[in-house]
Amino acid sequence: MNVFIIGITGKIGGLLAEELQAKGDTVHGLVRRDEQRADLATCGINATVGDLASMSVEALALSFGNVDAVVFSAGSNGGSVEDTKTIDGDGVTKAIEATHRAGVSRLALVSVLPESWRERTLGDDVEYYFAVKKEADIALSRSNLDWLIVRPSLLVDDPGTGTVSLGPAEIHGQVARADVAATLAELLHEPRISQQILELNTGTTPIRDAVKANARRR
Repeated sequence: MNVFIIGITGKIGGLLAEELQAKGDTVHGLVRRDEQRADLATCGINATVGDLASMSVEALALSFGNVDAVVFSAGSNGGSVEDTKTIDGDGVTKAIEATHRAGVSRLALVSVLPESWRERTLGDDVEYYFAVKKEADIALSRSNLDWLIVRPSLLVDDPGTGTVSLGPAEIHGQVARADVAATLAELLHEPRISQQILELNTGTTPIRDAVKANARRR
C-alpha cells in the first residue's frame, strides 16, 4: 500500500510508519519543519513540509499524491482550546475535504474513547477536547469516504503485547501505543473493514485475529 500519515512525527504516527514499512508499504507524511523531513528521508519516508493549521485544502490534497489511504493521527492531546479547534476539529474537516479533492477513498482517523477520564473532574479545556473529537467523528462518519475511526483507550508507552480487545464497544482501560499502531496497520490492510467505528483496549486476542473478527462479509 501507499499511505500518507498526518501526524507522522507523533508517537502513534511514527510507530505506524514503522509497522507499514515492515509490511513493505510506502509511507509519506506531513511535517512542520525541514529538519523533520530530512530525518524521515533517512528512514525512506518522503515527507511534505506544511502547517496543517494554515495550509489550504488544495495544498493538503496535493501533498497526498497518489496514495491508497490517508491516516489522521495528529492531535492536541487535550491542550488549549485554540489548538484543539485547529487540529482536532478544523484539521479533521480539512483532511476530509482534501481526501475527497485528491480522489483518495480511504481515510482512517485516530480518535478517543468517549469514556476516557470520565471518573475525573476535568477542566473546561479537556471537556472541550472530548466534544471536538466527537464532532470530528461525526463529520467523518457522515462523509461518503471509505472511512475508519479507531478509538483507543488511555495511551501508554509500554511495550506492545501484540494482543488487544477490538470491537464496536470496549471497556476503557489503557493500551500501548505500539499496539495501536500495529492494529491500525492491520486494519488498513483489511478491505472488509469499512465505514466502521472500532474501540480498542488492551486484551488477549492477537491483533490480526481481532481485526479479522471485525471484518464484514462481502
